[in-house]
Amino acid sequence: MATAELKKQRGRPSNFDHDEALEKALHVFWKRGYEGASMTELTKVLGINRPSIYAAFGNKEELFRKALEKYLKGPVAYAAEAMQQPTARLSMEMFLTKSAAALSSPGTPRGCLMVQGALSCGPGAKLIQQELASQRRYHEEIIRKRLEQAKTLAELPQDLNSAALAKYISAVQQGMSVQATSGASEAELLSIAELALRNWPEKRPSS
Repeated sequence: MATAELKKQRGRPSNFDHDEALEKALHVFWKRGYEGASMTELTKVLGINRPSIYAAFGNKEELFRKALEKYLKGPVAYAAEAMQQPTARLSMEMFLTKSAAALSSPGTPRGCLMVQGALSCGPGAKLIQQELASQRRYHEEIIRKRLEQAKTLAELPQDLNSAALAKYISAVQQGMSVQATSGASEAELLSIAELALRNWPEKRPSS
């Protein structure tokens, strides 16, 4: 009887705003991480019961993936935009500057979902950890490609190790995320970004 009732509830059209509910779920995952966000808290914050969540978004893992997709298209969309700047130096400056603002924004949880979401995950969340690691590698790769483009345009030394520099910039940005969760202000995060860019590799004049 309980199973029949559950199926009946799942079949009912939802009477809540899906986008608003997903935004709320995003904030819970962003703040708690994947495993730290319980279904009890999610149902309370979203204001809908479990059958409605399952019917609209699937299980917790699927809900997280939808929230992550919303995060990538919204709060961190600046990463792709930054790579379109006229020079690689300006691209990395925009990337780190926008990161400082986003990671410390008073209107959202502190830090980065792609970093926070994977912290303290057990064996049951291995697929989520792998997906978040894949997303971090993707952002590192778009940085590397921008640096390679700069080398092609003779903005940077031809012997520059683009992969190493991309990894360094990514590590700085992820470190800024950890600092933000510890209470670092936007100004403090900007100072980290400034220091990271101070030794930017300049193209050496030809002899």
